[in-house]
Amino acid sequence: MTEKKALFDQPSDVEAVEGRVEVDGPDAVDVALTPEAAEETSDRLLSGALKARGQARLKGHPHRAKD
Repeated sequence: MTEKKALFDQPSDVEAVEGRVEVDGPDAVDVALTPEAAEETSDRLLSGALKARGQARLKGHPHRAKD
């Protein structure tokens, strides 16, 4: 069984600094990304957020989509 990760309800802070994207978030998240990596991460975060929102909305319904 997979251990559940901590769940945070505060968004990360994001700043462009000298051609890189710096992300500071909860639980000591502190990373610097290239613009290309930040763009791909943004796409993946949005996709995951939309999927999770749908899962939460359909939770408890007998015909919910499978993961």
